[in-house]
Parts: sequence; C-alpha cells; structure tokens
Amino acid sequence: MEFDTKLIHGGISEDKYTGATSVPIYMASTFHQQKIGENEYEYSRSGNPTREAVEKLIADLEDGTAGFAFASGSAAIDTVFSLFSAGDHFVIGNDVYGGTFRLIDAVLKRFGMTFTVVDTRDLQAVKAAITPATKAIYLETPTNPLLRVTDIAAVAKIAKDRGILSIIDNTFSSPYVQRPLDLGVDIVLHSASKYLGGHSDLVAGLVVTKDQALGEKIGYLQNAIGGILAPQESWLLQRGMKTLSLRMRAHLANAEAIFNYLKNQPLVSKIYYPGDPNNPDYEVAQKQMHGFGAMISFELQAGLDPNNLSNNSKLSPWPKVWALLKVSSKFQP
Repeated sequence: MEFDTKLIHGGISEDKYTGATSVPIYMASTFHQQKIGENEYEYSRSGNPTREAVEKLIADLEDGTAGFAFASGSAAIDTVFSLFSAGDHFVIGNDVYGGTFRLIDAVLKRFGMTFTVVDTRDLQAVKAAITPATKAIYLETPTNPLLRVTDIAAVAKIAKDRGILSIIDNTFSSPYVQRPLDLGVDIVLHSASKYLGGHSDLVAGLVVTKDQALGEKIGYLQNAIGGILAPQESWLLQRGMKTLSLRMRAHLANAEAIFNYLKNQPLVSKIYYPGDPNNPDYEVAQKQMHGFGAMISFELQAGLDPNNLSNNSKLSPWPKVWALLKVSSKFQP
C-alpha cells in the first residue's frame, strides 16, 4: 500500500470481533480466560485491542516489524534506555529535546550510564566518541529546537559497523516526511502528541523497531515497566493519524510561506529551517526528507526583546514558544 492508503487501511483497520471499521475503545483491565496460557489478551498492561491497533499502524507507517505505544514520549524514551545497563555508554546529539536531556542528565546518569555529547552532523566526531563501552547512538533529526539535520544513513552505517544500535527521535518529521528505519536505523521514537495525534487532545509516545528480536525485548520492557498508552488515547491517536498526510501537506506549505516571509524581515537576524538553500544541512535534508518539516526557529536582531514579539503576537501558546526563540547557550545540553 502507498503511504496515504496505509493511514486508512494499515495496521488493524477493522475490528476482528465485530467488523467495526473503527476499532472500539476496549475499556477493560482484564479479559476472560478461556484456557490458561492460550488467550490473546489477559491484562491491559500486557495487551489491549485498541492499543494494539495503533501500535500496528505506526509499525506499518514506519516500515517496521513491531510498534509500541506509551503514555508519553518521555516514557517511550525511558523504556528504550531500559534496554541497557549500568556502565553502558552512549553517543548523543548536542541538540536533543530538553526533556530528553533532563532524563539523561538527572535520571539515567544516576543509574551508571555515561554519555558523550557531539554534533551528530560531524561523522568524524561521532566515530571518535565511540568507545568499547558504547551501546548506541541516540539523536534527533531535525533537532529540537535548532532544526539541525544529520545524515541518517551515514550514522546508521557507523553504528552497524561498530556493532551498536542507532536510535532516532523522528518527532519533528513524522513518517510522512522521513522513515529512518528504511535508512538503516534500528529504533525510531515519536512524541505522538505532535504531528501524529494532530489535535492537541492527547499525550503519547511511540517506538518502532525493524528487527523482530529487538522488538520483543522492548515489548517485554513495555509490559514490565508499564508506561502504556490507555485505550481512550490509543483510539484518539489512531483516529488522528488517519489525516496525517492531509495535515502534513498543509504544515509543509505553511512553513515554507512563513520562511519566505521571515527572510525578508529586517528584525530577524537568522532563521533555522532545513528548507533554506543557504542552510548547511540543506542537501542532506533534500536527500532524506520528503519536504523540509514544518518547524522553524529564528533569532531576532541583537537588542530586541523576544518577549515583546511573543506578547504582541496573535498566536496560540505553542507557536508563541517557537516564535520567541532567541538562540543562546542555554539551549545547549
């Protein structure tokens, strides 16, 4: 199936028990057991038909073999890092989401994991940061908030050559714009609260793997840790994903229009947007992305107060956050 068709008919698009074309919300904590050990569902933490529908859908959209839905993007990231142990080392991107850095810096380090921060666009720096204890390379592309773009296939090859995993947060692209698993990555993550949900009415995280055995390990941890997505949110997320292509086409067009407006504004000193031909990451973005994403960051001219821009703009809260971005060292991990 083509991508747009997968959005409607991918995963589980029909309830196998009733034939409903919208998988119902199964609000059940437990399921009746016909025979011991031979039942598809037992306890909703371990498996729920509504959650399974959205998990299979994201696996199809990312061209993966197994998908997993969590209560938040942070819960998804934490579960993935639970694959590893004290003493393990990781190479991470230098512009990861603040919540990811908080998890790493305030939690995972206390458990004995170590991290080296590099600009993952610099492939030599990535290689140099790998040690005998390194277990994975973790990055975002495009990054949050500076929209830096890393060559996914190149980093995946480095990881594969060194016998370690590659993990990419694909939130700022969605599978509509890029599919890292097709470029050799092992694990893809999403904060599904953004493009995938699309309606600002849920918080969710998703994980997809290409390798079935790796997926089984994450599935075990999902059940053991228990940070699962509830049935109501699972249903909302699957419903939202059906319109992803329509929404992304509008998002991409809007971002391009805003970029073309901002580049002619004398009060703006610098724009961070992968679709800018003058952006050093432009060629890499062209190579691996279907469109340039819909996020833009920019700097105001020196001396201007970004609060004035925010307070006088007719924007909803989240766009305001991005509009007032004044890049400085405080945004670096």
